[in-house]
Amino acid sequence: MNIDDLVKGIAAGERRALARGITLVESSREDHRAQATALLAALPKEREALRIGLSGTPGVGKSTFIESFGMMLIAQGLRVAVLAIDPSSSRSGGSILGDKTRMDLLSREKDAFIRPSPSQTHLGGVARRTREAVALCEAAGFDVVLIETVGVGQSETVVAEMSDVFLLLLAPAGGDELQGVKRGIMEMADIIVVNKADGDLKPAASRTCADYAGALRLLRKRPQDPDGFPKAMMVSALQESGLSETWGEVQALTDWRRANGFWARARAAQARYWFEQTVKHTLLAQLEAPKAKAALSELSDLVAQGAIDPTKAAQDFVAQLER
Repeated sequence: MNIDDLVKGIAAGERRALARGITLVESSREDHRAQATALLAALPKEREALRIGLSGTPGVGKSTFIESFGMMLIAQGLRVAVLAIDPSSSRSGGSILGDKTRMDLLSREKDAFIRPSPSQTHLGGVARRTREAVALCEAAGFDVVLIETVGVGQSETVVAEMSDVFLLLLAPAGGDELQGVKRGIMEMADIIVVNKADGDLKPAASRTCADYAGALRLLRKRPQDPDGFPKAMMVSALQESGLSETWGEVQALTDWRRANGFWARARAAQARYWFEQTVKHTLLAQLEAPKAKAALSELSDLVAQGAIDPTKAAQDFVAQLER
């Protein structure tokens, strides 16, 4: 693969080149990892997209919301990329990757790019290489990158480490105030969006929105938030109501953070976080080397036989790696 040609294609906004680039950075092959590192280093760094993370429980309507939200942004002249993370089976390792088929209208737009990726059992709601995929979308000139998490519950906070604004989607009657003050994902959310606020569910959506608005007032104020944030809002992705208001709040929040220096500080902190995570993954990758696997297998057998204490065996194994 010619990295220079790939960089030129991505910089020119070619969707085919972008798709090939994401496939390359997601590959675990050793030769591909070296090429991916070269690709990321050669990308233009001056382009910057607004990164919006989205999470929510399965069935809350994330795909419908993203399609309606994305179509609204494109109508305003913006280019939109969607990185949808699909859960991988812990048994077979496979993923359905069906998110693109649920965004039929958005997938036809020339100013949209939708890429489903398997989580590969990576925890935190995103895939291990999602951050690199975001960088590629930025280099391709997209104005907004929407990062849709797997959607498994309150522990999906890793997406907040790669996004500028974090939206949490909830369904009507999704919990009371006590549910709302739970730690974890609630503390990371910038805007809580109560979806499906239409038809018979609208009164329930109104109550849920009020409950969460009250719960958010009980949380400690964050320095990176202006007055009124985080906040709860009602949206009907099906009827396309509340979308422009949500976008307006996202813009108001990002404008304030830029003006007060929090945007640049958050980007710097995220870069530090992903550097440390990459170091950890690189060290863990050493365990897959043949020599390390042989030593690990031998010590595991000794531990199983009771011939050596697990703690002592672990110390011996680490000592062998350091030699």
